[in-house]
Amino acid sequence: MPSSSTAALDILNLHKRFTEPAVNDLSLTVHDGEFYALLGPNGAGKTTTLRMVAGLLEADSGSVKVCGIDAFSDPVAAKQILAWVPDEPMVYDKLTPLEYLEFVAGLWSMEPDLARFKADTLLESFGLAPHAHERCGGFSKGMRQKVALAGALIHEPRLIILDEPLTGLDAGSARQVKKVLSGLVAQGVSIIMTTHILEVAERMADRIGIIAGGQLVAEGTLEELRERASADGNSLEDIFLEIVGDASEGAAQAGKANYLDEKVA
Repeated sequence: MPSSSTAALDILNLHKRFTEPAVNDLSLTVHDGEFYALLGPNGAGKTTTLRMVAGLLEADSGSVKVCGIDAFSDPVAAKQILAWVPDEPMVYDKLTPLEYLEFVAGLWSMEPDLARFKADTLLESFGLAPHAHERCGGFSKGMRQKVALAGALIHEPRLIILDEPLTGLDAGSARQVKKVLSGLVAQGVSIIMTTHILEVAERMADRIGIIAGGQLVAEGTLEELRERASADGNSLEDIFLEIVGDASEGAAQAGKANYLDEKVA
């Protein structure tokens, strides 16, 4: 993993509250050229975190830096070097994959010849070349996901933010996407990804962060998480369930203590 004096992503004391805290004093770092998997149960704050990093949701407090750029005070500069792919990506039904990629490239003010070259390369990488001139409206969810991923990569971002990128992909397509992502990391691109497919995190991630109740409750390599959970040789699923279970129990006990304190007061 390449080293760098500036982290690809630096989240510090991030807060976001809706009716209840969704992200609560969250701090984490993704290093340059690192594949970071962000795991947690439903409602843990994963997507809310990524949306704040991508500049799609305003934080209540805290800071986010993308390759040293303050994403809150200079959001345009930060967005120029990152890519965001949600779990339900939007592509234009009436456009073909090639037209969609050329459209996105135009938004980045890329020269037409370069845009066409990159579009052709990405379509080939994702197995979309045979469908380059078909309208996206007839595509499956998995094919639309691949088109969206290709569009996110056309401007060569330094940080890629992925929210459940393998949702809806069949085994062959998932392998194509994983191959592309692994190749990008090998080139020094950084990735932060949420996924409920723990096997993917286990095999691909350099480090894994686990959040529960909007807080980071564990972080490290798979081996470091095994040591923490005293689970030598256990799968990430076993470790995840143990850590999340402990975190939920601790949160419940803290909530009960707060309730009793308030009642006594």
